[in-house]
Amino acid sequence: MTDFIYVPPAGPIPLLHVDDDILVAEKPAGLLSVPGRGEDRSDCLIARLRQSFPDILLVHRLDLDTSGVIVFALNAQAQAHLGRQFEARRVSKRYAALVDGHPAETKGRVDLPLIVDWPNRPRQKVCHQTGRPAVTDWRVIKRHEGYSRLQLKPVTGRSHQLRVHMVSLGHPILGDPLYASGAAAQHPRLMLHAETLRLAHPATGALMSFRAPVPF
Repeated sequence: MTDFIYVPPAGPIPLLHVDDDILVAEKPAGLLSVPGRGEDRSDCLIARLRQSFPDILLVHRLDLDTSGVIVFALNAQAQAHLGRQFEARRVSKRYAALVDGHPAETKGRVDLPLIVDWPNRPRQKVCHQTGRPAVTDWRVIKRHEGYSRLQLKPVTGRSHQLRVHMVSLGHPILGDPLYASGAAAQHPRLMLHAETLRLAHPATGALMSFRAPVPF
């Protein structure tokens, strides 16, 4: 495991969409979605956005080291509606990732249940006895020397799901401070980005798609 120093990025948060019900932002890598434990981790995405949008409400999260599209609600009704969409798996998410090595196949599905690895929190692990169902579809976009670019589509939304599932394939995500080791861990950031998010608007029902360009 590689130790990374937590240094939240400065500067304004890019906003992809704002209306009366939802706010869609582009989270930078290195910034928590919500406050962590301790005063040194009080700086986070929702706290920064709350300065301009005091009624902002959490809907879902992205890991500290993951960048990309994230949606917030601006009222309780929108929060409940979006929450039901996530729970029913009606929200479509697509991630870009750089992984160590070259998968043998060009695409596939990982169906492995996950549970928190309590002695090593926040790490997660595969557990067929007590783990919660977790499914990820993946596809190779391009093979490079020593690594591959993948498109990842989580069917479920478990903590660290994409990261653990890629490790289970034998191809950890580059720069992963928890699950990669050796040369694969020696990157300035986790090479995982929430590229697109598609959902139904909580007030109108219209399907909306949001995209944040991949920064790597």
